[in-house]
Amino acid sequence: MTTALYTHASSAEHDTGAGHPERIARIEAVNAALAGESWSALLRKEAPLATKEQLSRVHVGGYVDLVLENIPEDGYAHLDPDTVLSPGTGEAALRAAGAIISAVDDVVAGKVDNAFCAVRPPGHHAEPERGMGFCLFNNVAIGALHARAVHGLQKVAIVDFDVHHGNGTQAAFLNDPDTLFASTHQFPHYPGTGAESETGVGNIFNAPLDANAGGVEFRAAMEDKILPALRAFQPEIVFVSAGFDAHALDPLASLRFEEPDFEWATLKLREIAGEFAAGRLISTLEGGYDLEALGNSVQAHAGALSAA
Repeated sequence: MTTALYTHASSAEHDTGAGHPERIARIEAVNAALAGESWSALLRKEAPLATKEQLSRVHVGGYVDLVLENIPEDGYAHLDPDTVLSPGTGEAALRAAGAIISAVDDVVAGKVDNAFCAVRPPGHHAEPERGMGFCLFNNVAIGALHARAVHGLQKVAIVDFDVHHGNGTQAAFLNDPDTLFASTHQFPHYPGTGAESETGVGNIFNAPLDANAGGVEFRAAMEDKILPALRAFQPEIVFVSAGFDAHALDPLASLRFEEPDFEWATLKLREIAGEFAAGRLISTLEGGYDLEALGNSVQAHAGALSAA
């Protein structure tokens, strides 16, 4: 099993300012967790820059230009109170989207079996016409539409296990029957979306979890709702919005997952990809704000992706 790791140094140049939870130390913790001899089998690849054309498959109404034109030469600018732009943000955001595009190309070409994009800023809160919740461009949605536009993979599945609902991804595909979006998340919680009643055109599968729910409840939601939906859908490619802020130690929410839960979910999604999508699976980093828990959870996730 060949797993590619897509990264770029620019992820550490996106400065969100003192006290911000989506901070540079996050990517440093991820990189440290996947360093060393035990991770030497990961095929390390540099994330390229995404193009405006690639971003504009998802982001419309001049939004891409709005973001890039507001990158400050120094100091900070804000899309909203939580979503910060700094001089290094533009390249980091373009390479975060470029990572998943490159991963799609390599996985579809059979150069690698699957991929993990260890990049920031995250993306799943970014809606087609606005960024929010630390997210500028919706990386996973951009990757999904690249797979369809360039590689002709019509049936695309996106699974999101971040503690926060991926409102931006849901908004991008709300009326698209060829894209399945499935999410487990704490509810009610930021951003306020993700109720079970939100079903799109029969392609949206939300499995909200109560505060303090742990691995038992998470696995039940996956087994009872999300995995059957994926099997019925029979995707040609599987994407994962891999947020690790549902971990019990995370400060931004109240779910109680542990590292084995992320490992289990990753293995289950690999099974689905193997059954229907020739193994094609691409994961991209979303949340995770306790640095120790983030590093350990990333190891669990990457280990499950690369396991024989």
